[in-house]
Parts: sequence; structure tokens; C-alpha cells
Amino acid sequence: MAELSHLDPEGGARMVDVGAKGVSRRRAVAEGFVSLSREHLAAIDGHPKGDVFAVAQIAGIQAAKRTFELIPLCHQVPLSHVGVRLDLEEGGVRILADSSAEAQTGVEMEALTAVAVAALTVYDMLKAAGHRIEIREIRLLEKTGGKADWARKD
Repeated sequence: MAELSHLDPEGGARMVDVGAKGVSRRRAVAEGFVSLSREHLAAIDGHPKGDVFAVAQIAGIQAAKRTFELIPLCHQVPLSHVGVRLDLEEGGVRILADSSAEAQTGVEMEALTAVAVAALTVYDMLKAAGHRIEIREIRLLEKTGGKADWARKD
């Protein structure tokens, strides 16, 4: 069984002490997909709330910067970059986020949070066209820095 770093030996929640870890360049990339109907896709152009993609992009960036306030045991990381991209695809919108920092801990949660909040923003802005919207496939694609680099193979 894997040891969970956010639990102490008694099973209580704890913030991981990263004080002894070295600072290194950290980067993470995450993605998600928002499934939309034809009506939603048509509503994206000329949406009365403004440019759906621009608002979702800013929301994702803002959320990444506040991840430590949203996820209880996350460290506040000095982000040097957060990028959020939304691409129209067959049946919806693909969201990609990347985050980076020179830090003692990784930035996976920041990239994942950026994707999640950007997706929720798309939902919020398009829900007037109907609630058949699905947010799915939010997942980490890759991370670099720290103990080991990792990339999704599928």
C-alpha cells in the first residue's frame, strides 16, 4: 500500500514539510474536456456575457494562483507562469493548463485547479443554453522537477 504523505502515522491530516527539499524548476501540464451540445457550441460566438474563452482563461489563471486557498493542505507556491488554452473540438472544448515555478514542491495541483475552474467558468457562461454540459477527463498529463519526472502514456 502506498504511503500517503498528507496523512500522519495515525491517519490524521497533515501538511507535508518541504523545508528540507531543494528548490528546483517544477512544471506540470493538465487537461480537461467540457462536453457541449450544438446549441452550446453555437452560443459561444457572440455570447452576451462576453468572450467565453477569454473569461475562462483568466478564471483558470486566477484559480491556479489561489490553489493553496482552495485545497487545504497545498503549499503556497511562487508561480512563475500559468498558461490556460481552450480549443474547440468535436463535441466540446478541450482545456490545457500548464504551470511552473522554482520551488520545493510541485505545481500539479495548480495546473489541475486551472483546468477545473476554467471548465466551471465555461459551464457558468453557457448554462443559459441548457444544462446538458459535462465536465470530464480532468487529469495530469505530465510533471517535471522534484524526485522524478512523469508523463501520461495513454
